[in-house]
Formats: sequence, structure tokens, C-alpha cells
Amino acid sequence: MPADNLDKWVEEIQKEIIEEEIKRYNKYIVELIQNPKNWGKPNSSEISVWHAYEGSCGDTMQFFLKIENGIIKKVNFITDGCGATVAAGSQTTMMVEGKSLQYAENLQPNDIEEAIGGLPDDHKHCAELAATTLRRAIEKYKYQDQEKDSQ
Repeated sequence: MPADNLDKWVEEIQKEIIEEEIKRYNKYIVELIQNPKNWGKPNSSEISVWHAYEGSCGDTMQFFLKIENGIIKKVNFITDGCGATVAAGSQTTMMVEGKSLQYAENLQPNDIEEAIGGLPDDHKHCAELAATTLRRAIEKYKYQDQEKDSQ
């Protein structure tokens, strides 16, 4: 098969895969899967706290928070999970960056799911993973902060 034909065939396959993903999820989720926001571990100087959590499905998510005066100034994430997990983590970072710890602590899985336009029943746990990981990172930060104050 000539290279031009191969390139065209690959493009067609990629287009079909994306169309199937859009049918399963929606365009917004597919965009977050392909181009996640706030992906990656930042430099340690940019991290006030980080936390990793393994969800019921076996996927792991990590959040890295930079917190100043009770405000989440910057948040990044990584995951080894599926596309829906990437989308949920990405959306979560966008929802809490610049917000108070109290706001972020109260973020619920259905808030994340609603913001991304819904998830299939077999992927609703992805929003739960994101919300739980975030909440546990904040709890860890508060505990560390209390430890500093008591010393």
C-alpha cells in the first residue's frame, strides 16, 4: 500500500473511532480526552499537597494542588484510567482552580458529570474517582496545615 493510501486509511480509521466515541460520550468529553486540561505533574515547588487514590474500578488518579490563603491557585492531575476518567479529572481541575477549599470540598460527582454533559452508566464512577481524590487531597492539606500549626 503506497504511503499516501496508508495515511488516508489511518485518517479514516481515526475519524471513525472519534465518531464512535462521540456517540458513546459527547463532543465535549472527546475533546477533553484528546486535549486534557491541567494534565501532568508540576514541579515540586508548585505543589502544596498531592494525593493519589485508586477507585473501585482499579483506575488511579492523582491531584496536585497549589494552595494559597485557602484558595486553589493551581491544580493538575494525572491518571492511568480510561478516557472518561481523563475527562472527569480534567473537568474537575477547571471547576476548582481559583476557588476556595470549601467550594472544592463540596464538589460532588454529579456536579462533575453534569459539567461534562453526562456519562454512561458504566462510567459514572469516573466522576466519583475525581471528586474523592480531590476531597482526600484537601483533607491531607488541612491535616498537614494543622500539624504545622501545632509545632
